[in-house]
Amino acid sequence: MLDVAGSGAQQTETEQRDLPAAGAAGQRDPAASGAAAGQRDPVGGRAAQADLVAAGVAGVTIVWADNNGIPRSRTVPAGQYDAAVERGVGITPLFAVFDSHDGITFEHIPLGTPSGDIRLMPVADRLVRLAGQPGFVWVPGRQVAADGSAWPYDQRGVLERQVARAAALGLDLLAGYEMEFHLSRASDDDDGDVRPVYDGPSYGPAKMLAVDAFAEQLLRDLDRNGVPVGQFHGEYGPGQFEFDIAPADPVTAADRQLLARQTVHAAARAHGLRASFAPLVTLGQVGNGWHLHTSVSRAGANLLSGGDGPGGLAAEGGAYLAGLLRDLPAIVAVSAPSLSSLQRRRPGYWCGAYTFWGVENREASLRFVPATPLLGAGHANVELKPSDASANPYLALAAVIAAGVAGVEDGLTPPDPVQEDPGGWSEERRAAHGIRRLPVTVEEQLTELRAGERIRAALGEELVGAFIAVRESDAARATGRDAADVVRSYRWLY
Repeated sequence: MLDVAGSGAQQTETEQRDLPAAGAAGQRDPAASGAAAGQRDPVGGRAAQADLVAAGVAGVTIVWADNNGIPRSRTVPAGQYDAAVERGVGITPLFAVFDSHDGITFEHIPLGTPSGDIRLMPVADRLVRLAGQPGFVWVPGRQVAADGSAWPYDQRGVLERQVARAAALGLDLLAGYEMEFHLSRASDDDDGDVRPVYDGPSYGPAKMLAVDAFAEQLLRDLDRNGVPVGQFHGEYGPGQFEFDIAPADPVTAADRQLLARQTVHAAARAHGLRASFAPLVTLGQVGNGWHLHTSVSRAGANLLSGGDGPGGLAAEGGAYLAGLLRDLPAIVAVSAPSLSSLQRRRPGYWCGAYTFWGVENREASLRFVPATPLLGAGHANVELKPSDASANPYLALAAVIAAGVAGVEDGLTPPDPVQEDPGGWSEERRAAHGIRRLPVTVEEQLTELRAGERIRAALGEELVGAFIAVRESDAARATGRDAADVVRSYRWLY
């Protein structure tokens, strides 16, 4: 929970807020991500069609995320899995221009007609037998052109290219997430008021007791599904909870983020609950962030520690952070892109409303978490606060990596950290420190994305064009609607 209720409100701090997302390259989580790897289902990892059929699997669900951060999927019978691995599954290229509410925009000219087909290819070494849906296997997918060649709108491929670019420069990155979500008692009324499972003291054991059976199943299912979790707790808002996903290489981290939300929704359904990861569930309440922690290493040494900068920041680590700060408005246009994101991102809510960084400053958009004698040098990381479920996880990470690596290449030096909340400062004082408000409208966000040359280059002009068309379609759909109605329209999309 990095939001608080109300601008200037007392900011209650969580226990153990520091996700160890920035371990050195050699400090990755256990390969099986959880204890007792030998007890895992034999279907996990890479498996042939015969293995799936013999294990009683009914179907293989191939999942990707669209430009709204919404998971989309195709499910093939287990007996057709080998064919799917070889030839993929046909899908329309227009998924790249679906808006958040399933409208299709034809404003991006390269995808301006209903004609065409692409192939969705399962990433065959990432099969997971779903603990909460035992008849199904989950696998992330790549989108390729009809002839099998690279397709410029494939979000996973965008991230893979940025990871490869960093590796060519001798840089390794790790990423981890804090995932906040709301639990409501199930209702058939999507437009009515939510009914949070618990509305009482934040962070306490009573809040966890209210979802005891759900929490038990969720932790077991996440472990069996290969999603390593550091902690799980009741959060600040009514019905709000959070768990941390341990660090991994960026592509694995993005895959796990998609798998984690599938796991949460299945466990919630099993207990008569409904989960929402939407940036805002109810207008005026705290929001759900998916705070993204990253670190950068060279030859196994974390570049964010061991130096003489603020918090022990080393020179190259400072350059990485400075790169993030330089491109922060364009990054946020990708990492928190929706209308619901804009409504969530308010000063005083610990969700990153201004362009500044600080050492352990929870109001900062970029919170630097330094190494400590207790946690070690590998612990140092940078947390991006303006990040939520409406972001495609592959694109958000690609934007972060592109900006940070460019900062290292350019030898940038960050400005001094800010250890206060600049929301209470005068405009003149903020300007003197180079601090400005992050975009508050879709138009402002898209202006920043169009001006963000490094982020556009990382994502590719074709994908950026589709992404902008989708954002504009969402904005047009919301014209004339009041803020509460817009929040409700996003509530159950995530």
